[in-house]
Amino acid sequence: MTQKSNKALCLDYLEKYSEKDLDGIQEMFSENIVLRDWKIRVEGKEKAIDETRKNFKAADSIVIDVLSVYENTDTVAAELKITVDSTEELHVVDVITFDSHQKIKSIRAYLGRGDD
Repeated sequence: MTQKSNKALCLDYLEKYSEKDLDGIQEMFSENIVLRDWKIRVEGKEKAIDETRKNFKAADSIVIDVLSVYENTDTVAAELKITVDSTEELHVVDVITFDSHQKIKSIRAYLGRGDD
């Protein structure tokens, strides 16, 4: 079986997130994932799924525009414009690290501004 690039895995994750596909996301997370953003930090797959579920319940729709992607050996950084419920616009950089089994072992999200 051919392995996907980390960039492709990152884009898969973002697509599943915008589709609110919790089962698909759960398959992508490692058991020891660390999820951190500007509001929370959780460790472990169950807690990361719980936080993701909360985000999905709080939003009717999530549209993710990928502005740019940078990749190295085990990490991808994606600059994103996320539109929640067609009204709230967030500019975020997700830094996603993968383990040797191509599972997401950490997501660090940084909130920015929409300036050009």
